[in-house]
Amino acid sequence: MKLRRLITLVEEVRTEMGRPVPPSRRALAAAVIANPFAGRYAEDLSELIETGATLGEMLGQEALAALGCAPEAVEGYGKAALIGEAGELEHGAALLHPALGAPLRAVIGGGKALVPSSKAMGGPGCVLDVPLGHKDAAYVRSHFDGMRLQLNEAPRASEIVVAVALQQTGRPNPRVGGLTHAEITGADGLR
Repeated sequence: MKLRRLITLVEEVRTEMGRPVPPSRRALAAAVIANPFAGRYAEDLSELIETGATLGEMLGQEALAALGCAPEAVEGYGKAALIGEAGELEHGAALLHPALGAPLRAVIGGGKALVPSSKAMGGPGCVLDVPLGHKDAAYVRSHFDGMRLQLNEAPRASEIVVAVALQQTGRPNPRVGGLTHAEITGADGLR
């Protein structure tokens, strides 16, 4: 893996609609890497799959450190990739889906729900949306959220931006009903 940049971002919401709220914290870690398959078709994408596993651990550690809490305090997660124009969406899929999740879960001490994900093609200045969801129960609506990342010089045509986000709580002032964090069983990844 050729890593050009590592980015971390932390957000903490303390007021919402003019009302004080318990601090709502989330953190993102992203890597700008060279795309080894830029400009050419390849049937075997195992190099990107292996890189995804490496990034799951590395970006998970970076985001957890930025969040500044114990692994067991993480309630949600997400992942995303923005592929430069000389690549293809499947390059992002190879990074995100086969092997990134298990190392990320190991960093935070588990997670039964699927890691929400997104991938897109774009160039410098494009916004990368990283979806967030509860790590143990996908139906917890208060944790449906996201983080955005915009880099003015990445990804270049032959690069990929890969990001992992962690949340310590759900949205501030959630009130759309549904299963709550306190009600989950965490047995099947759904409830």
